[in-house]
Amino acid sequence: MAKKQGKPEYVTAISNRKARFEYEILDTIVAGIELLGSEVKSVRLGKASLNESYAMIHRGEVWLENMQITPYEHNTLDTLDPKRSRRLLLHKSEILRLQSKISEKGLTLIPLKAFFNPKGILKIELGLARGKKLYDKRETVKNRDAERQLQQLKKQY
Repeated sequence: MAKKQGKPEYVTAISNRKARFEYEILDTIVAGIELLGSEVKSVRLGKASLNESYAMIHRGEVWLENMQITPYEHNTLDTLDPKRSRRLLLHKSEILRLQSKISEKGLTLIPLKAFFNPKGILKIELGLARGKKLYDKRETVKNRDAERQLQQLKKQY
């Protein structure tokens, strides 16, 4: 069986669709995430959300804040806070590089999507982002509408 060239296919479990509208993504990086108990089972079932979540660097570690993971319903041992802080796993050099970029004015770390790699390990794609102004958002909507109309015209002919 021939192996495909290029990027490996990942099954996206969760995506933060609002992030690309609200922010201009300058750079992306993939990080592992430290989970406890049955949180992985909840994510596999799709009971997680990246809306309103962000990442921050604190004492040389990257932490993911406000990621909602609904507790697994068949869990009998312990109940975890659904919006607790979760540590992201990155190399020290990557953390230092991100920290130097974040110190620039107006940049932040936003999770774009969570996916399982081919080995079945949950990964988070972080985006180094700058917030869009209102007129940039209007421009995005206008371009999206124009592209949609163009596609409709192509379907007619």
